[in-house]
Amino acid sequence: MTRVGFFPNNNSLWVLRHRGILERSLPDVEWVDLRSLPAGDRPAPTEGLPSAHGDHLFDGGYDFIGTGSTPPVTAQGKGHDIVYVAISGPRVDNGRLVALADSGIQSPADLAGRRVALGHGSWQTTLLLFALDRAGLTWADIEPVDAGPEGAQLLLDGKVDAWTGYYPQLAALERTTQLRTLVETDGLFSHRSLWFTRRDFAVDHRDELAAIVAALQESDAWVRENPREAARLFAAEDGTDLDEWEHALRNRPFGLHPVSDEFVAEQQRAADLLHANGLLDRKITVADAVLPELADLVTASAR
Repeated sequence: MTRVGFFPNNNSLWVLRHRGILERSLPDVEWVDLRSLPAGDRPAPTEGLPSAHGDHLFDGGYDFIGTGSTPPVTAQGKGHDIVYVAISGPRVDNGRLVALADSGIQSPADLAGRRVALGHGSWQTTLLLFALDRAGLTWADIEPVDAGPEGAQLLLDGKVDAWTGYYPQLAALERTTQLRTLVETDGLFSHRSLWFTRRDFAVDHRDELAAIVAALQESDAWVRENPREAARLFAAEDGTDLDEWEHALRNRPFGLHPVSDEFVAEQQRAADLLHANGLLDRKITVADAVLPELADLVTASAR
């Protein structure tokens, strides 16, 4: 039996779980909601990174998962033998670093000594770290606040000074509040979705992996053609406005691509910064998690 992890934050897997496409080729697939598994330790955001996404590939939780950019780096940092399967196109319109317009904060350079909300351990950690590095700051120069979905409210309440905002939650804030963009994601960070697995699963279960990738490609094509119907699957889960979810999905790239040298270089830079800032215990080589033969599998699935 193949176990596929899913949760709403990986939009492609969430839709696939609800459409029954994978069951045609893998009728015994077991869908595992990541939120039903132990959350694991959440280190303080000044001390480390949560690692549940990668850990559950090795503790019997699931065999395949999709996340943002940071979790597979964290997994490698813990010594897990993961393999990247595929990446999405850049999702640079999905979020950015913001502050209230009247806060007096003009750029990331002004965040020294400030409280910054983020979903720590997600792509938001990488975005913020890249922004600080460009401004000549380090993680130690700010007070990161692990806010999860509460970041927007914390910003409104004045409990944090900036937020790594993301859609659709950012859209609700934009409707009622004047914001200042401190840094756009575009030009800083590609912010891709990505999918990864254990090396043994990639090597020993190639047919199952090919079936998952092909089903994701088919499901993603459906999302591109039916963004409002896809949005209903998310709005029904979290109660967010349907129009906001549709807007978010229309501005995200769908479709799987082979792992590229450009992506590996960006991930390596992120890994090096995470280590240098004390969030990753050891240096890693991102390229060690790349199996070149999987590129053919992903390319074939797009035909």
